[in-house]
Amino acid sequence: MHKTFDKIAYTDTEKGIEFWYARELQECLGYARWENFVIVIGRAMDSCKSTGVETSNHFPDVTKMVELGSGAKRSIQDYMFTRYACYLIAQNGDSKKEEIAFAQSYFALQTRK
Repeated sequence: MHKTFDKIAYTDTEKGIEFWYARELQECLGYARWENFVIVIGRAMDSCKSTGVETSNHFPDVTKMVELGSGAKRSIQDYMFTRYACYLIAQNGDSKKEEIAFAQSYFALQTRK
């Protein structure tokens, strides 16, 4: 699983930060439905706010264009998560999921970098 998380990591070379897209991370964390994952994102954002940290720095909204089966495109909501955001998501996810348990450790180590 370590390689899976590393594989979906991106780097913003201008800002020098590593980030993960929510919709890609969702699958790696064992969430089949976006609606269920959004609940976890909300809890993680609440945790972030409660520490006085600005959520827009760690959970910026992005819009992606996806191609539909008909060849048409539509926009969908997504987020770019910093390491800290991923850590909070792992901490607020369903710890009974093996993927979440691994992510808790992985992003705790990543956040220390």
